[in-house]
Amino acid sequence: MINVTKPFLPPQDEYNQYLQGIWSRIWLTNNGPLVNELELTLKNYFGVPHLFYVTNGTIALQLAIKVLGLQGEIITTPFSFIATTSSIVWEGCTPVFVDIDPATYNIDPALIEAAITPQTSAILATHVFGNPCAAREIAAIAAKHKLRVIYDAAHAFGTSYQGRSVLHQGDISTLSFHSTKLFHTIEGGALITHDADLANKIAHMRNFGFHGPDTFQGVGINGKNSEFHAAMGLCNLRYVGQILDRRQQLSETYHHMLKSLRIGTPFLHPSAGFNYAYYPVLFESEAVLLKMVKALHGVYVYPRRYFYPSLETLSYVQPGQQMTVSADIASRVLCLPLYHDLSMEEVKMICRAILRAERY
Repeated sequence: MINVTKPFLPPQDEYNQYLQGIWSRIWLTNNGPLVNELELTLKNYFGVPHLFYVTNGTIALQLAIKVLGLQGEIITTPFSFIATTSSIVWEGCTPVFVDIDPATYNIDPALIEAAITPQTSAILATHVFGNPCAAREIAAIAAKHKLRVIYDAAHAFGTSYQGRSVLHQGDISTLSFHSTKLFHTIEGGALITHDADLANKIAHMRNFGFHGPDTFQGVGINGKNSEFHAAMGLCNLRYVGQILDRRQQLSETYHHMLKSLRIGTPFLHPSAGFNYAYYPVLFESEAVLLKMVKALHGVYVYPRRYFYPSLETLSYVQPGQQMTVSADIASRVLCLPLYHDLSMEEVKMICRAILRAERY
């Protein structure tokens, strides 16, 4: 059986070495030395001044909204994982959807201004499949209308934009380190900001608002992560270069073998360094997609419809928001298996199954 993804695991003895240290210190959580080491290592890797390791990517989004003091409406994308929208609703704000660019699958900056109202407080955009958003255009719109910008960079570990990490964009970027991601800490996430005042607020807010042993600086939450999770991250960071290279090789094999078919992949920004987090293919119709899924299931291959359905259809958002492009893309896009341990022969087998299904 070949699933759409499979977690990367480092050699067990490397992880065990960290476990021995945890056992000897008996310091399991509450910003231990491994959490601090992981944060410092990641800051150096991305070249960013402030990074906070938290429980997961969803908590990271919720903290970003809370730290920025957002209220009212937040403009966002309908084509993303559900947490992008649910975090807005959870924090008492209203998601206002703007349709996506049919070439990149990211929020279309040309449509954002028309959605801005006096109640708009921010733009929350996703770098979909690790493909960077049009950050320059979004920044100009935000500056003109005095809006905050959050980037959901859950898919964008290792992605660059204009020669540096995509995490240099916006007021806050958030990451997910869930085990399905190309870099993971089993469960985990992070917030990144270049603003020292925001960094101070995040530091307090992720730890119940503690400001000393018995004083508090505003409302907070338990957003901390453990030494065990940080240990997995430190192990996996050693292999990120290999992971990125391998995913690129597998993706190029898919592209070469499927180039004769009437399918599409996202347009990649020419200034971007792509991370090959996913291999999405866009079929000519939903009927063709479903035929391909059936054919792949027949050979025990299980792709996934990322991201389906389009989020404006959720029961807890304002009804009547018509997102024509997102709904169309969501109905036709399928992510094929892509992970470090996937073999070239398995990729070729998957491609042959798709090519056979195309002919019949």
